[in-house]
Amino acid sequence: MTNGARFTEADAEAHVHGICFKTGPPERVGVELEWLVRDPRDPALPVRAEQVAAALAPFEADTPASEQGYPGHEPRIVRYHIPPLPSGATLTVEPGGQLELSSAPAVTLSELVEVTGQDLAALRDAAAAAGLELCGYGLDPLRPPRRVLDLPRYAAMEKFFDRDGPWGRQMMCGTASVQVCLDAGDDGSGESGYRSRWRLMHAIGPVLVAAFANSPLRGGQPTGWRSARQQVWANMDPGRTRAPAAPLKEGDPRDAWAAYALDAALMCVREPGSADWAAPPGLTFRDWLRDSGSQTLRAPTAEDLDYHLSTLFPPVRPRGHLELRMIDAQPGDGWIVPTAVAAALVDDERAADAAMAAAEPVWEGLDPGSDAYDPWLRAARSGPADPQISRASRQCFEAADAALGRAGAPAPIRRAVADFTERYVLQDRCPANDQLEAIA
Repeated sequence: MTNGARFTEADAEAHVHGICFKTGPPERVGVELEWLVRDPRDPALPVRAEQVAAALAPFEADTPASEQGYPGHEPRIVRYHIPPLPSGATLTVEPGGQLELSSAPAVTLSELVEVTGQDLAALRDAAAAAGLELCGYGLDPLRPPRRVLDLPRYAAMEKFFDRDGPWGRQMMCGTASVQVCLDAGDDGSGESGYRSRWRLMHAIGPVLVAAFANSPLRGGQPTGWRSARQQVWANMDPGRTRAPAAPLKEGDPRDAWAAYALDAALMCVREPGSADWAAPPGLTFRDWLRDSGSQTLRAPTAEDLDYHLSTLFPPVRPRGHLELRMIDAQPGDGWIVPTAVAAALVDDERAADAAMAAAEPVWEGLDPGSDAYDPWLRAARSGPADPQISRASRQCFEAADAALGRAGAPAPIRRAVADFTERYVLQDRCPANDQLEAIA
């Protein structure tokens, strides 16, 4: 597209192809850790924005709050950065006051665990000094959603989601996750190719949902779901929260993702100097391209498409690398286990073959038109108690352990995975069971 030319559908498709799957030998791993923030003396109390700001004061950068980005990640609110830490991690404040620590890409799992552990120790100390704690639940078990950031992006998101009920506010203000980030893969047809890695990440997604389900409560009461965080996502706009069509089938995921992105409803339109970024109801990005420069909206740009992509939340999101978004936040240092398991299953060829074989039965044999079929919903409702998912989980964790051994993973990481397997996977339990037993 030349300077000054209209940004067309063909331009948009080519743009998505170029930025969402950056190919090359898969070598790196990263993690984005979201945490609920609460007062340990009374976890039911709301936490004010100024309390969160006080906790982050030791890390505050000189730049004010603004819409920014950083290499390899989408534009977003980046208010606090951690310059003293060598890891290059970035800290963001989410709409409900949750904190997200986004690691720099690491060459090895061991390096990632070490530097992220150091970052978390510093962040936890700062929170404790402000009378707060970081809490690893997928969904706030006590407090109703309450937005503490008054920014145009989040106001527009809130308005968009409120059209379909309370779920959007719960997602924005009361959920937290472990997001594992892995290279997209190379251009080949083998296990290291981006097509194979895309299919595998979707295939094992329900196993990861079930094994690490950690959000059974809402308002202090059981929801009937092991992962009520996934229940929240399931009730939101499916055009931006469900997986693209047929993610396990052969084909180029770049085409499927480009169609998914352009056909998703427009959530907000950035207007510098305006507090109102709300988009017309029902308008997709494709509609905006076709109606370019109408009296309703200004003409869209490639930067608008980049921003639109940052408002899509499927379980596997391509951002150059691939981001696994289906895992509930874990207590303490429990984030290490899903990170290690996901990386081992995807990056080790033998483990990838075993995981795909284990996961295939989860996706077969039931009516695809019913919720009972949907593996994502089955995993979220029943966790590892679902018989097919239980079998797949055991096989996947066995394959991950073997892969970690072949990779020479440090003993503490392998021990954490083994302990989790013994306590939960082999018992058809997940962290949600601990919460339910605690209130029984």
